[in-house]
Amino acid sequence: MQINELPPYDVTDNETNCCPRFHPEGWDGQELHFKEKPFVRASTVSLFHVPLNMSSVFSRTYEAIRAAHAEGGGFLVMSHDESPWHAEHLFAVSGPVEGADMVYISGDFLTKVFEGGFSNARLWVDEMKQYVEQKGKTVETIYFFYTTCPKCAQHYGKNYVVGLAKTH
Repeated sequence: MQINELPPYDVTDNETNCCPRFHPEGWDGQELHFKEKPFVRASTVSLFHVPLNMSSVFSRTYEAIRAAHAEGGGFLVMSHDESPWHAEHLFAVSGPVEGADMVYISGDFLTKVFEGGFSNARLWVDEMKQYVEQKGKTVETIYFFYTTCPKCAQHYGKNYVVGLAKTH
């Protein structure tokens, strides 16, 4: 893929008026290349890796991104558990969001699409590590893109999660 380009994500295919339907085609097995790609960083509190305030954090962050008209950065939220008590979430944006914690990411990422519940995340981490090693690379950090909230995943009948491994 081109630098800072993301696979297609049709946000208009949205029966729930919440999360768009995720189509995994184009996301599996991709190599993404970021160069100073802007993201808004937010964090959630967790209890043994289960987020406690994700809904309010995501709503507040999306509201700020929309108010700044910065939603053109492609639809992607990269989440990473930093500990059993805290997770970091990086929201792709097209430009600065006033008052937000902005980060600019550079690096190469490999993607792999999974389907299933959050309880499978530990298995997906192992699969991502194996996948990256098969590609002859080394994992720096593994992120997950939870493509729909639990209610929307139930509505659509699939719970797709994209693993993104930052490599070197």
